Parts: sequence; C-alpha cells; structure tokens
Amino acid sequence: MLARKLLTAVVAGSAILATATVTATPAAADPGLDRRALRQTLEEVPKGGVYGIYSDVRYQRQEWRGAAGRADVTTGRPMRPDMRHRVGSITKSFTATAVLRLVERGRIRLDAPVESYLPGLLPDPRITVRMLLNHTSHIGDYDEALITAPEDLEAMRVRQYSKQELVTLGLGVGKTGEPGQVPGVYSNTNYIVLGLLITKVTGEEAEDHITRSVIRPAGLRDTTFPRTPYLPRPHARAYTSVFGYFDPPRDYTVFNMSWGSTAGAIVSTMSDLNRFYRALLGGRLVSQASLAQMKQTVPILPGEGAPAAVDYGLGLVSLDLPCGGKVWGHDGGVIGMATNSLTTEDLRRQVSTGVNLTWHPAAEPGEIAHSRHLLTALCGTDQSAAKSATFTLPNLDAPPLQSRS
Repeated sequence: MLARKLLTAVVAGSAILATATVTATPAAADPGLDRRALRQTLEEVPKGGVYGIYSDVRYQRQEWRGAAGRADVTTGRPMRPDMRHRVGSITKSFTATAVLRLVERGRIRLDAPVESYLPGLLPDPRITVRMLLNHTSHIGDYDEALITAPEDLEAMRVRQYSKQELVTLGLGVGKTGEPGQVPGVYSNTNYIVLGLLITKVTGEEAEDHITRSVIRPAGLRDTTFPRTPYLPRPHARAYTSVFGYFDPPRDYTVFNMSWGSTAGAIVSTMSDLNRFYRALLGGRLVSQASLAQMKQTVPILPGEGAPAAVDYGLGLVSLDLPCGGKVWGHDGGVIGMATNSLTTEDLRRQVSTGVNLTWHPAAEPGEIAHSRHLLTALCGTDQSAAKSATFTLPNLDAPPLQSRS
C-alpha cells in the first residue's frame, strides 16, 4: 500500500530483500515445532536492524508465540506477542471472503461485469468482479496518486478519504493493460471497488458487513476495522524511514487508515490471523467450491514493470516452499508496519508475523532474518536430509526490486 513512483525516486542505492537462503527439510520429514529454533531465529530479526517483531506459529494443535525487540524506541518498551497491529493488504483476504459468501447467496456473480452492479463507476464495461479480485482489471493504483513525495505522509495521516475519492484517484493514474490480460498488475483500487460493491448489494457499509459476515464467524476477538487514527492497546509504535528519507525513522503510529479501507485498513493480532486463515482454508467460512475459486491463481506483478510475477487467486497468494509443498496467505505493508501470514496446503503449519519498522536500508539483515524465521516455522529444522534453498516473499506492498538498483 505504498506508491511505487515515490519509492523509485527515493530508494536509489538501497535494498531490503525478503529472500533468505536457509537449510530446509524435504516434505517427507516432519520435525514438529522446534521452539528453540523459533526463538533463536526470531531474536535475529532485531539484531539485524528491525526494531521489533511478534510471531504466532502453529503446528497441528501446538502453538508457539514469541516477540523480540522494541515496541517503542524512545522508552525501550519491549514487544509482546499479543500486540494489535495494522495488517495492511491482508485485509484483501477478508474482503474477498465476504464477496465469495455473497456469491454463494446469489447476490454477486463472479464473472458479471462490475457495470451491472455499479453503473458508470469504471470506464471499461468488460471489467468483471473476478478481475477485481485477482488484479487482472488493470485499473490504476490510487497509491500512485496519493503519495508523490515522502512528506505527503504527513497530510495523509490526518486526512479522511471516501471510497469514491480513492477510486477516482486510481482511475486517474491510468490503466496498466486490458481487462483480463495476464499477468495482472496489483492495484489497491480493485479492493476499494469491491467495498463499494459490497455496500451496493447489502445496503451495509462494507466494513460493517465484513465484520458481521467474516470476522465474527471466524471467532476473531481482536480484529477490527479502525474507527479512529489510534491503535487499540497493547500495540507497538510504527516507524518508517521511506528508504532513508527520514533519518532517523519517523513515528507514524497515529494514522487515519481511511486510505486503506477495504484494501488495507484492518487491525488484528498474529494469533487472530492464524485463526482466520485456518477457518478460511479449512472450509469453515466459504464452501469448498468457493475455496476452489479462491485458489485459482493467475500471475500478477506487484507493480507495473516489476521483474517477477506472483501467483494470486481471489484475495489469496500462493507460494512454493523450498522444503516441498505450498503455502497460502497474504502479506501487508502500511506506513511503519508490515505483516506476513502463511498457511501450508495441508493446514498443519501456520505462521503470522508483524514488524514495526518498514522501508529502512539499515534493516536489510533483519529482513533476511525475518524470512529465515518464517521458513523455520513452515519447514521445521530437522536436518537429517537437508537441502539449501531460497525463499522469496511476495512483497506486494513493496516497490519492484528493479526500482532499488
């Protein structure tokens, strides 16, 4: 959820890579939950320059929760595993789930033109609901219009945006291709339009409907759409340097998240995120037929001109694990906070992590350590038949790597 044009202008010479080379276990082995390794890899993250991290890991019926580093760099207050966190684009999985539940009720048709529900909103009548969900609509990303210089963040933090205003901004950016063309291009505007669609067919504010139809049925106690710019307690503070522009990194804990809305505004905990994806991928929120639709992936680019595509379904990302098998989930990045939530295909393993420092050149070792922790959670640490491999996170809310060269 950050403008790529802005980042292209300010990140020259910096690199924060979400790739880790680690020793991973082949799929045949099943080493269980190694709490010691999880603690060790977690503590490497703040040692590498990231201020703080919290993590929730599940293996079958076992759960491990941990935190490391500082929640507040001024006071030295430590991180806690149960802290509330802005999860950014993980919100898209919640919004997509709400849409699929409406599809099951016959209120929405996946391959119907958006024009049939929201006449006159989009310039191309060929764009369907499915194209919004899997980012093949090729409508522009409003982030590109919102943030053209780092100091724009100061105005954004106090500004209230309507969904209509965000859509207008996104359409003004211009299209990235023809509707349905693959690879698609990731655009937050798609999920704002879906918010308007939910409101149109239900008569409810989209955030209220998602809360009633998805968050509550999933049994989530600490997951909400924010009503104020303030995070509920307990929470970490949120810092970003915008790739070195702010030195030291600036505190953006207080922030009006209306600009994220149904594309990226949800506040949650790592435990709740694991609970949500377990309910979704386990077929408790949507039918197996709907889940199959959500898992039909297409290649999409994190941004126009990005060098590598990501497999994206309907609000879900699919990644291949170096230890065998694949994971489903999403990542999220907002001003000062980043999140990853991943679940293996067989639902045996889950990990959700949040950090409170984003886009900071000095934190590159911590970013690599973060990926290593995720892979430890998803693959285990039994070295009896190990192999070395790389694991690259999707980074949908980060700039294309080529813009950092």
